[in-house]
Amino acid sequence: MADWSTQQYWEDVREGDLIPAVDFPVTVHRLIVHVAANRDFSGIHHNPAVAQGQGAPDMYANNVFAQGMWERTVREFIGLAGVIRRIGPLRMRFFTTPGQTVTVRGEVTRKWRDGADHFVELAMASTVGQGDCVVGRVTVTLPVRSHM
Repeated sequence: MADWSTQQYWEDVREGDLIPAVDFPVTVHRLIVHVAANRDFSGIHHNPAVAQGQGAPDMYANNVFAQGMWERTVREFIGLAGVIRRIGPLRMRFFTTPGQTVTVRGEVTRKWRDGADHFVELAMASTVGQGDCVVGRVTVTLPVRSHM
C-alpha cells in the first residue's frame, strides 16, 4: 500500500537512486477489464485462440497496460505533487501473459532544470521470469522545497 503522506522533492533525488519495485499479478480478469477500459478490442489481448493464431503463447497485455503499471509505480515514488510529463518511449521485448507477475522497477538516470521546472528522468523496466519484458523511460517534474 502506498504512503501518500510522503512527497519526493527534486533536491532529495540523486542519479542512481532506485525506485521501489511494485508487483502486478497478471490475471485473465485484469487483462479483460483493461481491454474494456481502454477499448482495445483486438482479440490478441483477450482471446487465447486469436493470440495463439498470431504466434503468441496466450492473450497478452498491450502497451497501455504496461504504461499503467509504470504510472502507478512512478506515482508512488514521486508523490502527489509530482507530475508525470512523459511515459516512453518504451520497447516491448516479449509477451506479458496471464499467470505471470510483473515487477516494475526504475532508476533515476538524469535530473535537470528548465526554467522553473525541475525534471527527473527515470529508466524503467517491467520484469517477469524470463527477464525484462518492457523497458523505457519516464520523465517527471518534482516540486522543490523552496516552493512548498
